[in-house]
Amino acid sequence: MQALTDAIGVFNNDLFWPLVIVVLVAASLYFTVRLGLVQLRLLPEMFRSFGGSGRADDGDGRSISSFQAFAVSAAARVGTGNVAGVATAISLGGPGAVVWMWLMALLVGAASFVESTLAQLWKVPYKDGFRGGPAYYMQYGLGRRWLGVVFAITITVTFGFVFNAVQSNTISTTLVGSAAQAGADTGAMPWLPAAIGLGLVALTAAVIFGGIRRIANVAQLLVPFMALAYLLLGIAVVLMNLEKIPGVVSLMFAHAFGLREVAAAGLGTAIIQGVRRGMFSNEAGLGSAPNAGATASVSHPVKQGLVQTLGVYFDTLVVCSITAFIILVSNPVYGEDLGATMTQDALGANLGGWAVHALAVIIFLLAFTSVLGNYYYGESNVGFLNPSERLLTAYKWVFLVATFLGSVGSIQLVWTLADTTMGFMALVNLAAIVPLAGVALKLLKDYTAQRRQGLDPVFTADRMPELPHVRCWDPEPEGAESTRA
Repeated sequence: MQALTDAIGVFNNDLFWPLVIVVLVAASLYFTVRLGLVQLRLLPEMFRSFGGSGRADDGDGRSISSFQAFAVSAAARVGTGNVAGVATAISLGGPGAVVWMWLMALLVGAASFVESTLAQLWKVPYKDGFRGGPAYYMQYGLGRRWLGVVFAITITVTFGFVFNAVQSNTISTTLVGSAAQAGADTGAMPWLPAAIGLGLVALTAAVIFGGIRRIANVAQLLVPFMALAYLLLGIAVVLMNLEKIPGVVSLMFAHAFGLREVAAAGLGTAIIQGVRRGMFSNEAGLGSAPNAGATASVSHPVKQGLVQTLGVYFDTLVVCSITAFIILVSNPVYGEDLGATMTQDALGANLGGWAVHALAVIIFLLAFTSVLGNYYYGESNVGFLNPSERLLTAYKWVFLVATFLGSVGSIQLVWTLADTTMGFMALVNLAAIVPLAGVALKLLKDYTAQRRQGLDPVFTADRMPELPHVRCWDPEPEGAESTRA
């Protein structure tokens, strides 16, 4: 089994993921040029669109707000990768890896804008609001249902089962470790991981059986809380080491572009680790976040494209940066893959032992909200494959079983396999959004033209009748009182 895991790891690291990164960078450069640097040029509009509500004809209590959709995607996006992934990037790629994470986020924001805008355009009505995502724009935009089926199966397996097991395993090991640090004899409690797993299953079931609105409400409550708690810990560490910050920033850029790193072949490692871990963290271009973005009720598809792009920046430029500063002001030892332990040790060294336990609680919230976000990605795509309620119920139970098994098992092999399936998912998604970039450009021009007229942009299908199979953008009835933002 270990030999298989190692072989897949070599394939991912040496062949497959370098290809995925090259394709993503090339596609993002294409989007950046064609859409006129949209990910930076419309930054003020991202904040303007953040609190937007929906169209007047969506005010039936079923649909969710732009912020709630952002929270669902952030629930999956802002996870243990922000704590462990950044630490791994620094450990293996050095301080310069962080700079490449930042640069990658600024570039792939264009891909995030395109995929989430398209997901909004080709969303479909559902009993509790809307559904949409890459599988839907592959069928309705490209006319390639078979491609949508391939994507739907891949994302359901990757996020709905494998990543879910990874997150539940993280929760279990973190809580067991925290109990051990508190003095408990965990060796005498072999049942503890199973008990944690059952408790997690009960919490997860209570949320997911309530539908997307309950998932959105829980995400809306927990995501800001956990992010604020983690940022406060990080800011405290930074303030305690304020005199070190200029040196840390200088070190990061020196390692990212320095001649010494080029001569030592360390620059390539810094780039690969920074780009790959940044991609894992913010998910831009992978086709995952658009599944949540499509659920929002907004007056124009571009609004949610902008909001989801802001999510990329929040994840990488804010949350990941805090992790980087926590670690780098603490004089870390490079070259060892310590993951979250590296972050925990840095917090403990600066704030004391209580901070380690506080981080355990934060990791629990990060992982639990990721479980909820991962569930919804799977639900949306199971619904695409077959809208049967029986199939959806079966998916929920299989999801809960995977949650429990992840809590009690070792998942190194499935994590390695998930790297492969997620990379494949990204390639399939990019193959769809590159030819559909022209549609995103039309929508962007329509949006900016209305903004120049001082209007709150509104899109209806009759504005672009040439677009096929647009189902949720009928003109509002005359006299309808708009509630859009």
